[in-house]
Amino acid sequence: MKHGSTIILRGAVVLLGLVVLALCIFALPPAIIGGNFESYRPIFIGMYLPAIPFFIALYQTLQLLSYIDNNTVFSELSVKGLRVIKYCALIISGLYSVGLPYIFYVADKDDAPGVIVIALVIIIASFVIATAAAVLQRLIQYAVDIKAENDLTV
Repeated sequence: MKHGSTIILRGAVVLLGLVVLALCIFALPPAIIGGNFESYRPIFIGMYLPAIPFFIALYQTLQLLSYIDNNTVFSELSVKGLRVIKYCALIISGLYSVGLPYIFYVADKDDAPGVIVIALVIIIASFVIATAAAVLQRLIQYAVDIKAENDLTV
């Protein structure tokens, strides 16, 4: 049975996914093809690469919410899902970090510091998500180990 909080979280995850998908389909192609953003074109093309781990992490998040609904959150599947989310967040953070020098160069050339701020927010937010997923992964792994130990003693 689905609980109200997981339904709200599912809705938020799906909405976030739809917004990013809409950006990838409708906003980025005109920006890449259009002639007004010549120096930003590599940045826009590079935004497609982090979208892959982003959608993988969203799928794993939906899986974790289904584990919560099924009362199987303390399982190896949850630990694996959190590990995947952690790695996806680290990949996103790493990809934007690799592109940051070019982003800084373009933003400095066009006098647009907001672009640097957006990139830094994405890097920091991804790193925070990776850290939170790692902590939750460790906690759930600990709970799974205790559960397995208790199952063996009975």
